[in-house]
Amino acid sequence: MKFLITGGAGYIGSHTLIALSEAGYDFVVYDNLCNSSQESLKRVSKIINKDIEFEEGDTRDKERLQEVFAKYDINAVIHFAGLKAVGESVEQPLKYYDNNVNGTLVLLDVMQEFKCKKIVFSSSATVYGDPSSTPIEENFPVGATTNPYGTSKYMIERILEDIVISDSSFQAIILRYFNPVGAHESGTIGEDPNGIPNNLMPFISQVAVGKREFLSVFGGDYDTEDGTGVRDYIHVVDLADAHVKALNYINSNKYETKNSTFNIGTGIGCSVLDMVKAFEKASGKKVPYKIVQRRAGDIAKCFADSSLAKEVLGWSASKTIEDMCIDSWRWQSNNPDGYSQSFNFKNI
Repeated sequence: MKFLITGGAGYIGSHTLIALSEAGYDFVVYDNLCNSSQESLKRVSKIINKDIEFEEGDTRDKERLQEVFAKYDINAVIHFAGLKAVGESVEQPLKYYDNNVNGTLVLLDVMQEFKCKKIVFSSSATVYGDPSSTPIEENFPVGATTNPYGTSKYMIERILEDIVISDSSFQAIILRYFNPVGAHESGTIGEDPNGIPNNLMPFISQVAVGKREFLSVFGGDYDTEDGTGVRDYIHVVDLADAHVKALNYINSNKYETKNSTFNIGTGIGCSVLDMVKAFEKASGKKVPYKIVQRRAGDIAKCFADSSLAKEVLGWSASKTIEDMCIDSWRWQSNNPDGYSQSFNFKNI
């Protein structure tokens, strides 16, 4: 029995592989490597001390997926695969709907063909749009999204809900991530974006390591304490653990459709400038920044109420903002050029 991890070579996927291995789960990774590197899997293999079964392919490629499902006894899927840059989605919406929504439809079609009826889906807090209040609870309205990335995640949630209605034996867990940051404590795997980073922490890290001159802070006139956007930053290792808890739940006799969607965050709102100060303290490096125009699709505040995940899954975040910054800096300082450089494992 194996679990298929789509997008398993990516940032969140690679960290989750470690958590799955530590929990004794067996898996195969499926990834098209469009926004990830097979080097991450090599490094995860070193950390967990075993080989990783990897199949290269796109979720939109039905024949390739059929080959993989025929080759392995796939019991459940963790579906990470998808494009994730808010700004890029505003500029290229069709690309996001094709990759994220169409890719999921093909995956679900193949799952049905092979009678695989368990999935944990990587969703996002962007499905809430611009919430009327914070912290955000799972029963808040969804669908009034502010960008195509968020809309693609909302569409997939609705698709999964409809499948569950049509087939009572199909089990789906939706994890709505807030803002993943940080890296594995070894400093060997972390976030390695292509080109200019779209997310805050890798941008800060690249400025601190000298790859970029300054941080662009998108908007300094939001209705927040310091005028910059407030988000719920969660350590990627805590996020990885949430997937293990979700698998434990979906494989138990406690699973209930009414309790299948969970916020995954810390419940603490932190502004962009708060993160800059925390990173400067953790790294000992100055992070110069400039306030620039707001970015299309962004909102002022977004942080979670994750009490349902604690109650049902037995999950809660344990790592602090300081932990996130220290681990991000260790990754970036050890790997200033990301996965494009070799790493000396003798140093860990």
